Order: sequence, then C-alpha cells, then structure tokens
Amino acid sequence: MKNSNQSETPPRLALLACSVFEKEIALLCGGATHIAETRWFEMGLHDRPDELRTTLQAALDSLDARDDIEAIALSYGLCGCGTAGLRAGRHRLVIPRTHDCIGIFMGSKEHYATHQHACPSCYYYTPGWNRNRRVPGPEKLAALKEELLKRFDEDNVEFLIETEREQWAQHDTATYLDLGTEDAETEAEYARSCAEWLGWKFERIRGDQTLLRDLLWGNWSDAERFQIIEPGAQLAHSADERIMRATP
Repeated sequence: MKNSNQSETPPRLALLACSVFEKEIALLCGGATHIAETRWFEMGLHDRPDELRTTLQAALDSLDARDDIEAIALSYGLCGCGTAGLRAGRHRLVIPRTHDCIGIFMGSKEHYATHQHACPSCYYYTPGWNRNRRVPGPEKLAALKEELLKRFDEDNVEFLIETEREQWAQHDTATYLDLGTEDAETEAEYARSCAEWLGWKFERIRGDQTLLRDLLWGNWSDAERFQIIEPGAQLAHSADERIMRATP
C-alpha cells in the first residue's frame, strides 16, 4: 500500500513496533518487501518508560550488525519520554513526531491536539488497547483486582481499586478510533459497552492511516511529521510543539 506521493523505491528498513499496532500495520504492509525485519514489543512497556527505553535500545544495538538495511523505523511516539534517550548506532532512526500512539492513530500531532482541546475529558480506545483489556471497563477492573490480590490484603486492594476508579472519573467520554481493521466493528461495540458501564458518552472516530502508512513506506521528508536521528545522535524531548528533537 505505497503512498501515492512516494515515487521512489522505499528504503530497506527494520521496524520496531508496539503491539498496539499489530493489525493496523498488517493492514498497511501488503507487498512491503522493503521491510527486512519486524520486531514486536508488548504494549505494557508503555507503563514503564525506563524499561521501554532499555528494551528498544537493546534492539537497536542488536540491529547494528545488519548490513542489509538503511534505516530503523519506530512505531512509537515520545510515549511518556520512554523513547527519549534512544541512540542511533549504525543506522538512522525514524519516529513519528507525536506524543504517543493516539497521535499516530489520528494521523498527526495537530489532529490529536485539536481533538484533545475539543474533548479534554476523553479517554481513547483502539482495537489494540481493547484486545488487551487495558482500557477502563469491567474487565480491566477485574483483572486489576486479581493482580493486586496476589500482592496485597483485601482492604488495601479495595483502596487501590477505588483510587483507579477515581482516576477514571476524570473522564466522561470514550473515544473509539479505528483504522479499518477487520475487528473494528467488534471492538467498537466493546468500547461502547465500556462507556455504558462507566456512565460515559461514546463517540466513534475513523482514524487517519496517513502517518503510520508513511512511516512504513519511507515517506519521511516532512520534518513536521517525522523526526530522523542520524547515526551517532540520540532522540530527546522538546518542550514545544516539535515534541522531540535530535541531539549529538
């Protein structure tokens, strides 16, 4: 599914991908023979930024030995600064210029910012996050309680559960995003059921494939959309609308 604006042969690359994009990437990668290797990483690393950074850096270092790729693409955003500090070794790195995966699902940091401004109390649901039951809803609460009971007594667990529910109470809308995967309808209904259980409003938004598709197909020329880290440099947080930058 080559971008119509991409006239040249895309660079041969390795892809390091969060599993939240598993089906979306499969949807967009038909015929993508230029992707020499794809490595998937659990979305739970999102909760542990230091571990995410360490894990991705180890993968980057291991790819230095490959002489059949020209670049490494990361299907991540800044992700709570979990990608800040990543160092490019032999190959340049390319990453979408967005705070997190929701910006990628929406197609740009600008679309994401506009929606957040219009709906600051939204909580975002996607097929990938839904499949792992990491979104507010009865199954997430049951799984959390089961996990906590392994470590704490029941009184402490009830306190922690209530704390979680208080955090959810800061939201009032479940915003479901999809990029047209085959499970889009099923997962939309799951998001709707979570909203009903929580007493929230529900909205469904069709995501924008552009940013993810261009990442996969090497259409990286727009510096407003992609950050490129050349060999020897590293990714850093930028406290402005750029979100990220490259440093020596």
